Amino acid sequence: MIAQSRGSALALLGALALSLAACDRKEEAKAPPPPEALTLTPVAFTDLPGWTADRVSEALPALERSCGRFAALPPDRPVGPGAVGGKVADWRAPCASLAAVPKGDDTAARAFFQAQFAPYAAANNDDRKGLFTGYYEVELEGSRAPDPAYAVPLYKRPADLVMVDLGEFAERWKGERTAGRVVDGRLKPFEDRAAIEAGALRGKGLELVWLKDPVATFFLHIQGSGRVRLADGGEMRVGYAGQNGHKYVAIGKELIDRGELKREEVSLQTIRAWLAAHPDQAAALMNKNPSFVFFQTLTGDGPIGAQNVALTPGRSLAVDSKFLPYGAPVWLDAEDPVDSARPLQRLLVAQDTGGAIRGPVRGDVFWGHGAEAERKAGVMKSRGGYFLLLPKTVTVKGTGESS
Repeated sequence: MIAQSRGSALALLGALALSLAACDRKEEAKAPPPPEALTLTPVAFTDLPGWTADRVSEALPALERSCGRFAALPPDRPVGPGAVGGKVADWRAPCASLAAVPKGDDTAARAFFQAQFAPYAAANNDDRKGLFTGYYEVELEGSRAPDPAYAVPLYKRPADLVMVDLGEFAERWKGERTAGRVVDGRLKPFEDRAAIEAGALRGKGLELVWLKDPVATFFLHIQGSGRVRLADGGEMRVGYAGQNGHKYVAIGKELIDRGELKREEVSLQTIRAWLAAHPDQAAALMNKNPSFVFFQTLTGDGPIGAQNVALTPGRSLAVDSKFLPYGAPVWLDAEDPVDSARPLQRLLVAQDTGGAIRGPVRGDVFWGHGAEAERKAGVMKSRGGYFLLLPKTVTVKGTGESS
């Protein structure tokens, strides 16, 4: 009896322990993930996959443009959120040394980066993997005057649109933006895509150019820049001038949720094909994205990125400015967009951002313009990671700590 009672007690205790363990597992499952945070771990250049194989000299023109921006800023200006990229003064010596690197000399370019910069593996807390997509300069057909063939207006930025950098008000909002219009002394939301498409801005003289294809115009809004072949034989380059403040919504996800496309099928090309095959539903689907972009004409080099420099095809990267500094070289190690069996390993410069680019390990490669750029950008959904290159004078917080 004693042994039997002891056994029963042990069984009860064991059941209780299992029950408590199960509860702990449930609690762990319910625990929210930690807040996103950029962590930087120092590495050697030899740890950068493919470092010796890239034509790194092709990234120098992009870096030169970023150096031009640094030259116009005061030396004590922080570079990036929380001064993750140090101060502008830290970039003076690398930028000055850049002029001595012979054009097209990859060996000299690698030596320059190894002498002036230190590489850091970037992660979201301890996760080094993220998503990398692509964007490009859209090519469209348009006219300076409307007619039945060219009936889709591309709008200039309204004079009453107020764009707000929330990071100027609080550090915790660094990288966050909104927009609206002031009504009776208060900032109110601007009209969303559906309202604008229904005519909210009609008759206000904001039409920049008239385009032929509403679907191509929609993709221009997503990409942010384009070249318009005009009916009179000329060409107009257009670029981002503002946004209505509404959050970007990916219509590809909407098609997945409806069961129209499988996740692995979604690309610019398949979305465009679906819209063409369902003209009666196209406008309603596009209006699921309330974000609306306003444009301006561009002259000279372009398009212009968020750092206010002209982008370099294949060498400029859009990042989340809430975490990464503009102007910093970034070594990308991801899947090639066309052939996932081989890596895409190259040096880029963080010079832009985008509504869908969110997170410490997230990037959008600018591929330029033309059919090949569209093909790469349209299918790019690459998993990978990157390494941030910072001047050696920058003091980075301890190994693996949030910067």
